[in-house]
Amino acid sequence: MAEIRVRSTNERISGEENVRAFLDKQEVLYEHWDASKLPAELHNKFVLSDEEKATILSTFDSEIRDLAARRGYQIWDVISLSDATPNIEELLKKFEQIHTHTEDEIRGIVSGRGIFIIKGDENTGYFDVELEPGDVISVPENKAHFFTLMDNREIIAVRLFIEKDGWIANNIEDPTFA
Repeated sequence: MAEIRVRSTNERISGEENVRAFLDKQEVLYEHWDASKLPAELHNKFVLSDEEKATILSTFDSEIRDLAARRGYQIWDVISLSDATPNIEELLKKFEQIHTHTEDEIRGIVSGRGIFIIKGDENTGYFDVELEPGDVISVPENKAHFFTLMDNREIIAVRLFIEKDGWIANNIEDPTFA
């Protein structure tokens, strides 16, 4: 289950209803999928073949299609990151820059853990959303954020897109980031 840490106060928010209420206030979509549906052989496998990625998409097909129908997403894929990923350090440097997009950035975590750092309203400032299997989050277009891996450095996530070219990051400098 997702957990939030408000960076300015170090306040932690846990429990699905509390997390959902906080994220709703910040205009961030939060849902939960049943991650136990993932085939057992893929639970802790972070280097995936195209066939295994197709299995993941098939496993969560009804959830993906439901979300796509409600939010206008047209295409989706699976991303898998770990220390075995070629050029992982360069990828993380790219991910770990504050940016915005002209469409939502959405991930459904199916294995491993990750973290979105998101700029909230003026009173909240930046907050971390620590994600676990089953957590689904959508950061709205034009909201400053970035995504990175947790200490375990392993994640498999379903990503959904409106445009076929996916998200284009518009990097920003934000002196309020802490």
